[in-house]
Amino acid sequence: MTDAVELEEWRVTGMDCGSCAAKVRGAVEALPGVEAVEVTLMNERLRLRLDAGRTSRETVEKAVRRLGYGISAKGAAPQKPTGGFVLPEGAFASLQAAESDAQDLAHTPAARSDPTWYATAKGRHLVGTGALLGLAWIVELLLGGTIAHWVFVLSTLIAVAPVVKRAALMARARMPFTIEMLMSIAATGALFVGAAEEAALVVFLFAVGEMLEGLAASRARGSIRALAALVPKTARLVTGTRIREVPAESLAIGQVVQARPGDRIPADGSVVSGTSGVDESPVTGESVPVLKEPGDKVFAGSINTEAELRIRVDKAAEDNTISRILHLVEEAESVRAPVERFIDRFSRVYMPTVVGVALLAAILPPLAFGAPWETWIYRGLALLLIGCPCALVISVPAAIAAGLSSGARHGLLMKGGAVTEAAAKTTLVAFDKTGTLTEGRPQVTDVVPLHGDTATLLATAAAVETGSSHPLGQAILARAEAEGVAVAQVTEAAAIPGRGARAVIAGTTWHVGAPRLASEAGVLGDTDRTTIEALEQAGKTVVTVFAKDRLLGLIALRDEPRADAGDAVAALRSMGIRSVMLTGDNPVTARAIADALGIEARAGLLPEDKVTAVRDLARDAQVMMVGDGINDAPALASAHVGIAMGSGTHVALETADGALLRDRVLDVAGQIRLARATMANIRQNVAIALGLKGIFLVTTLIGLTGLWLAVMADTGATVLVTMNALRLLRFKPEPKGA
Repeated sequence: MTDAVELEEWRVTGMDCGSCAAKVRGAVEALPGVEAVEVTLMNERLRLRLDAGRTSRETVEKAVRRLGYGISAKGAAPQKPTGGFVLPEGAFASLQAAESDAQDLAHTPAARSDPTWYATAKGRHLVGTGALLGLAWIVELLLGGTIAHWVFVLSTLIAVAPVVKRAALMARARMPFTIEMLMSIAATGALFVGAAEEAALVVFLFAVGEMLEGLAASRARGSIRALAALVPKTARLVTGTRIREVPAESLAIGQVVQARPGDRIPADGSVVSGTSGVDESPVTGESVPVLKEPGDKVFAGSINTEAELRIRVDKAAEDNTISRILHLVEEAESVRAPVERFIDRFSRVYMPTVVGVALLAAILPPLAFGAPWETWIYRGLALLLIGCPCALVISVPAAIAAGLSSGARHGLLMKGGAVTEAAAKTTLVAFDKTGTLTEGRPQVTDVVPLHGDTATLLATAAAVETGSSHPLGQAILARAEAEGVAVAQVTEAAAIPGRGARAVIAGTTWHVGAPRLASEAGVLGDTDRTTIEALEQAGKTVVTVFAKDRLLGLIALRDEPRADAGDAVAALRSMGIRSVMLTGDNPVTARAIADALGIEARAGLLPEDKVTAVRDLARDAQVMMVGDGINDAPALASAHVGIAMGSGTHVALETADGALLRDRVLDVAGQIRLARATMANIRQNVAIALGLKGIFLVTTLIGLTGLWLAVMADTGATVLVTMNALRLLRFKPEPKGA
């Protein structure tokens, strides 16, 4: 590889089935200086490494355009494909003008990308072939005989001409086994055996099938592109006392924007003023609006529902949550599942094999048994049409793309087909504890007054901890605020490093600290020690509140499990999946949390120990690791599938194979359920594709079906598997009845 080799990327329009992507790939792979070619159907992307000294970008673009596809540089306006029946553009001038006006009003990528079917090259091909076929039938009804026959011949030749041209271009690109080539041979052969009317019908049905394939693929792409439309195009920028409308993509980190009730939030940021419910369902799938107050984070694309919010921009447009989701979904399509690679290899053998069978069917019975040449040539031509593997090739990427899109809409991200296939096989889920199974911050669980009442104990402890940045102190203050306890003024507040804090309240010095501090002060009795031991055995951290002459009481804290953690473990168990908790915490705390959740636990693990534990588990199981912190990144990378919590660190999200944007443990089961549904859909698609081919192969050989049904076996199967894949867009991660 030389310094001249660079990564290049284009958008290719007009691809609507797996063989289309294969054609583009084959055409550019044949060029010198081209390597690492990657064509993704749903994202319409061509990416490759190019030695500009041997082949220019313009040469690559010409190679793709020769096949009839549109190609444009990354970020440029998409180019219309040119393949199809050459019908004058003026025939649709008024329709296209109306379509253009509608697109100007609808400012979404999806609206701009997909013109109405009749405005496309394949739409014009369909209308043109339909008109020719209709004219031929009219002539047959009015005149009949030889004249009608030659009108059918003429309409077939005109309609099949662009198909023959594309077939020749593919053959020049060293791709002779294409549906265009098979259609050209079948239609021309049918004319020679006297089946002119059927030849014209076959070409028309071929155009119908291609149009339906395009519409199905367009719908699948639209579901992914719709994500981009979630972020508004403009934002209301606050500058001093003025508010002005600016492009959302121009917002800079640190600027403040206004979100009125009903507005979509234009950027990821933090609330600086206002309190309102925010509907995050477009981003995370969470159906209930979430209360947002100053300091809370908000996502671009979510909807402000109740009152005005002022939001400080925390992330640039290209780095917001929606952009990150789109990037992950786009990149995910490049990571092909093992089953998809197998299907590709299989189709390369399958198509030439069927062509060979068709040739034998056409010549062997007449030569060996004296059967009629016309009959068996006709059957051989029908077999040719059955040989196209379009439905088989599209069966996997269509399902993967639909599954990825559906998951993204529910906050379940997976980085490609390989991850989806691996996740579907999961038999054991290993969870990090802190921040994954638990909230990641301590909470007060027990308030045990020994002198006085609960309110007095909380008020005293909160007063001493006023201004504290320690997590335990923050938890005590939060509990006091939640219960509406009045906190007294203090003086001489000071921290006792590693042990606690002290302050003077109404002339008395009060301490809040570890039991050892109270023991050294001589205020702990045997009963108190027994109570403390019982709390610590439950995995809780105990804080004592005392003065020099008395122990006011005990406060116990613990990082509590998330509200849905227990349900998540139960859901996985119902799916036949084991769960284990991996934590660096002490065994007592780990056991207390694990027992509450009904999960196995391995405690006292350093980051490298977690990696060892994951590898040990992976010897006997398909392991999915779920974590959120930097110290989880190595373990995430070591598992068969690594999943990061949405609130996790940037490192964890980048290292992981997927993410849970809603930050819910229960979504782990949903992600596995989606992966299993996707793989089941793939199996159904393969069965449909091969099943239909097999049925029509047999019925054609015994003379029950002919050319037009053979076309339906190809294009019909392609449409069926694409529509079946689109069912995944309705997938719900929650189990039925939940």
